[in-house]
Amino acid sequence: MSLAHIHYWSPALGKQCAMYVTLPDDVREPLPVVYQLHGLSDDHSMWQRRTSIERYAERYRLMVVMPDGGRSFYCDSELGRWETHLLDTIDFVDRVLPSIKDGAGRAIGGLSMGGYGAMKMALKHPDRFASVVAHSGCLDVADDKELRGVPELGRLFARGVPPADDCLALARVFAKRRGRRPALRFDCGVDDFLIRQNRAFHAHLDQLGVAHEYAELPGAHSWEYWDQHVDTALQFHRRAFTVGAAKPAPPRTRVPTRTARARALKAAR
Repeated sequence: MSLAHIHYWSPALGKQCAMYVTLPDDVREPLPVVYQLHGLSDDHSMWQRRTSIERYAERYRLMVVMPDGGRSFYCDSELGRWETHLLDTIDFVDRVLPSIKDGAGRAIGGLSMGGYGAMKMALKHPDRFASVVAHSGCLDVADDKELRGVPELGRLFARGVPPADDCLALARVFAKRRGRRPALRFDCGVDDFLIRQNRAFHAHLDQLGVAHEYAELPGAHSWEYWDQHVDTALQFHRRAFTVGAAKPAPPRTRVPTRTARARALKAAR
C-alpha cells in the first residue's frame, strides 16, 4: 500500500489543508473510496497512526481518504465552512486521484465527532455515498448531557441545532426519500459515555422504519475499540458498493504435476 500526505487549497476555508490517503501500489482501475473522519481532539493523521486501517483497506483494495475537520463537527458555521470543505475535498479527490467518481463507489465513516459528521453527511447527501458507518457517534448534538463542556457546540448551536445539522431531523427526511439511499450502520461500546445517544438514535430509526445495522459491543470511547471495529466497517462498505467493489483474491489452486499424478495413481492401486 502507498501512503500519500496531500496538502491542498480549500476554497471553502480560504486556507491550506491536509489529508492522508492510502491506496494500493498497483492501481490499474478506479477504486472505491472510503472517507474516514476523525474525532474532536484529533486530526487527519490519527486513523493512520492509531489503527491498522491501512492493512485492512489493502485486504479489500480500497482507497481511504482521511481529511482534517478541525473541531468543527463538520458543519458550516462561524468556525468555517467545514461541511462545504468536505464536499470540495471529495471533488478534489475525484479530479486528481484514481477514485470511482460516483456515489455508488464512495462511502463515509468516522468516530465520535466524526461519527456524527459521517452520519450527517450520508443522511443529508444520500446521492454522494453508498454507505456510512459511525463508531461511538455524537448522534444527538442537541443533547448536552454527555457533551457539556465542549465550547465548539455552544458556538455552533447557540440558537439551537438547525434541521440541516440535526441527525434526528435529517433521518425523518431520509425516511421519506424514494431514491437511492446509502446503507446505514453504527456501533457503540457498552461502556462508552455516548451509549445512550446511540440507543436513542437506533430507536428513532426503528420508529421511522429506516433500515440500518446497529451493534453494542464491549469497550469504551477508546482507540482500542475503534481499531478493533474499523475492519468490520470496511467490510460493510465493501458489501454496499455496487460498482468497482474489489473482492479478495480467491486462494490459489495448486495443479498437480505429472509426477504427482502418477504417484497418486500408483498409491490408489
